Amino acid sequence: MIECKNVTYKYENSDKDDIKLALDDVNLQVKKGEFLVILGRNGSGKSTIAKHMNALLIPSGGNVYVNGLDTSDEKNIWDIRNKAGMVFQNPDNQIVATIVEEDVAFGPENLGVESSEIRKRVDDCLRKVNMYDYKKHAPHLLSGGQKQRVAIAGVLAMMPECVVFDESTAMLDPSGRREVINTIKEINSNHNITVVLITHYMEEAVEADRIIVMDSGKIITEGVPRDVFSNVEKMKNIGLDVPQMTELSYELRKNGMNVSANILTIDEMVNELCRLK
Repeated sequence: MIECKNVTYKYENSDKDDIKLALDDVNLQVKKGEFLVILGRNGSGKSTIAKHMNALLIPSGGNVYVNGLDTSDEKNIWDIRNKAGMVFQNPDNQIVATIVEEDVAFGPENLGVESSEIRKRVDDCLRKVNMYDYKKHAPHLLSGGQKQRVAIAGVLAMMPECVVFDESTAMLDPSGRREVINTIKEINSNHNITVVLITHYMEEAVEADRIIVMDSGKIITEGVPRDVFSNVEKMKNIGLDVPQMTELSYELRKNGMNVSANILTIDEMVNELCRLK
């Protein structure tokens, strides 16, 4: 679905001598239908690579391809943004209308979709994110999690094949985060939409098919969640946490208990402790 080949990106400040290398020769592939999580501390390059995935940024060197379309070719940008939608950190920055259903209709209207098809898409997409009952509501009266789900519906209404979530749960409380993550999992598993989730919440990353960890503009490790998180020392050395249960098993092992190193969830920890009885 998405391929980054030897991608570098430099941020130039007004002082031309002050150039920051945000991405340093990054190579990655996102498979069709995959749920990929990209982790990294602030300044690691994870949001920069996300913005390359729908041509909001163009590489300083190398190439990004979305469904085979080169993002550096201006003629492809419209098609690329139809293929790869983006949901940002603050839902208020993406909501443009005063009624929920009108906001969801905004994208398809701008694509020139017929009215009857727009009506169908709006209803379908609001059902997908469990916000159909709120279609006549004013967005500013909704909770943060509900607003973010409306923003997701607005992207889905343009029928992208891939959605990139750039720290889309960062401004939400725990219940709002849970709502949004459940929605992301559902559109990935039930509707086969490719998902790229940029996050710094380790519990969200547990759900992924694959994790990529970035630091200083480079990919430093990748793999399935169980393999990535079991390497606790490596994650801590680059300033990242691991899921709480993985941390607990790490501490128990340090204190001589014979528990598995690759526990991710509470249920797995309960089963492991019961086994030790």
